[in-house]
Amino acid sequence: MTISMYDASVPVFSARLKSLSNVLSLAEQNAVDRKIDPQVFLTARLAPDMFALTRQVQIATDHAKGAPSRLAGREVPKYEDNEASFADLQARIAKTVDHLATFSAADLNNSEERTIELRLGGREVSMPGLQYLLHAAMPNFYFHVTTAYDILRHNGVPLGKAVFLGR
Repeated sequence: MTISMYDASVPVFSARLKSLSNVLSLAEQNAVDRKIDPQVFLTARLAPDMFALTRQVQIATDHAKGAPSRLAGREVPKYEDNEASFADLQARIAKTVDHLATFSAADLNNSEERTIELRLGGREVSMPGLQYLLHAAMPNFYFHVTTAYDILRHNGVPLGKAVFLGR
């Protein structure tokens, strides 16, 4: 049995973004319950040289919208990166999930060998679609989703693995 580029990307991005949305909802409620200014969570980071929660969510959605767009030969939607609240982050996630819903399996057919050109780590790179999806887009997406979760866990939001997985 083979897995299509669509099945390996669009439904996975959508499911994980929906879980991330739930994580953010729980964090926002936790801030209310604990009488913590939401900005404490939104600007929190795991280490001084890491991005804050808000930027982690922005980058995760960038990878989720960018990967299928590039694989389908579409222009990647540009977002302003101006989110400043949980509501703003939720809207960004919803916009990304809506964008993902515009793709069909046929849109990503034969994208395994499509040349993907992008800027990674400050340099221009070129690679086949399958390599891009499995070795660039997915690992980066999971890194930033996981880091967002970890920031909130580190700040006392009672989250567990089941929440991360979307159960």
